[in-house]
Amino acid sequence: MDIKVNVREAQGDTYVVDLNGEIDVYTSPKVKDAIGDLIDKGHYNLVINLEKVRYIDSTGLGVLIGGLKRVREHGGTVNLVCTNPQIKKIFDITGLVKIFGIYDDEDAAMKALV
Repeated sequence: MDIKVNVREAQGDTYVVDLNGEIDVYTSPKVKDAIGDLIDKGHYNLVINLEKVRYIDSTGLGVLIGGLKRVREHGGTVNLVCTNPQIKKIFDITGLVKIFGIYDDEDAAMKALV
């Protein structure tokens, strides 16, 4: 399986990373590069849209956590858009619901960044 990564500028200095596919040990480097490029360019408020992600493994979770740690060093944050019950359950089980803002739609995730 593959992952499609689309980065787009949103309101203010916020960027949205749309992901489509599966995030696993093979595809997570592509996701990590996209997030890392934004952070390297000085963008620290990110919304990562997981609505079209069918599967995420521990490598993918690690990439999201790594991105969050990097933006927090600069006072930024990462919010997730996630509507897939199976993926939400993974965030629940791992306790990551406590460190990420997880929202049902992009508007709510954007408003929470402000």
